[in-house]
Amino acid sequence: MAAPARPSILEAEHEDFRAMVRAFLEKEVVPHHAQWERDGIVPRELWLRAGELGLLCFDVDEQYGGAGIKDFRYNMVLGEEMGRAGASGPGFPVHTDIIVPYISSLGTQEQKQRWLPGLVSGELISAIAMTEPGAGSDLQGIRTTATDQGDHYLLNGSKTFISNGINADLVIVVARTDPDAGHQGISLLVVERGMEGFERGRNLDKMGMHAQDTAELSFTDVRVPKENLLGAEGSGFISLMVNLPQERISIACLAVAAIEHVLDLTLTYVKEREAFGRPIGAFQNTRFVLAEMATEAHVARVFINDCVTRLNAGEADPSLAAMAKWWTTELQKKVVDAGLQMHGGYGYMSEYPISKAYTDTRIQTIYGGTTEIQKEIIGRSLGL
Repeated sequence: MAAPARPSILEAEHEDFRAMVRAFLEKEVVPHHAQWERDGIVPRELWLRAGELGLLCFDVDEQYGGAGIKDFRYNMVLGEEMGRAGASGPGFPVHTDIIVPYISSLGTQEQKQRWLPGLVSGELISAIAMTEPGAGSDLQGIRTTATDQGDHYLLNGSKTFISNGINADLVIVVARTDPDAGHQGISLLVVERGMEGFERGRNLDKMGMHAQDTAELSFTDVRVPKENLLGAEGSGFISLMVNLPQERISIACLAVAAIEHVLDLTLTYVKEREAFGRPIGAFQNTRFVLAEMATEAHVARVFINDCVTRLNAGEADPSLAAMAKWWTTELQKKVVDAGLQMHGGYGYMSEYPISKAYTDTRIQTIYGGTTEIQKEIIGRSLGL
């Protein structure tokens, strides 16, 4: 008897979208990804191709070039297919799910007209700069400053671990506009490629996700015009809190897709690999490990389907998103580790997909807010 079908909240149009995404990845990404891993970056031409096919920012309103489809199930499908293809290089989910929504929700009419069409087409690549060398999950510890100079701000500071940092044309920078106002002194400024004093450091050498450019950024007396203030001055912290649930559910979607992908990889391997004259899947220990993995994958899928349904309905609060983010990513670590163990020595070899899945997985419990931060958020929501 086969394993139960994976629970789905998708409709025919989502599966049609999946077929298009899969075809794009198989043609444009899979044959080149190993080279991009060596290069440490994905070529900008890939972003343009994705934009042509409507694979970026599909929730942006039609008047700005988007499809106007505000249904996170499409985002989930894109993430699933990227995970299935091992395509950890293209920073499309960061761009579409996390960064561009800030401009869509907070931007003025002029800002939207100026930036959104290029973000949809792939001509403009985005990044968000929150983390600093001395401030990670603690956003209130940010030291980057933006001093009011009348018609512009003077931006000074440094950021690190910035996804899409090398390729980015627009960087939403989290900065202090009032050093004495606590979280009410934090604002969001959009820094554009070419602004004097905006420098990119090295493309960071990471444990995994080698093809996704991750950079150090520095800002030295960067003149950022007032027209590039995103939202009201001092509202940056609240804006981040409002948008973080979607970011965390996006990461959870990627985690569940990875769990399912690793389960599939491992099932295939244990049915084919033989030891002591029979497939290793015939041994009780292997069956029990795979039984656990299959059960956990099923529970994770039911959970993330519920989270995405609630997100679409506007009912995904910070506590739910924190639950999804920490639990699915910690489960991802556990399942990938078990899958690699089932592969034995071959699992340690870089040419096997399970090896790449292992190193790509480790960041999941760290970025987007660490597991410990997620538990703190949930604990506070319980009145503790």
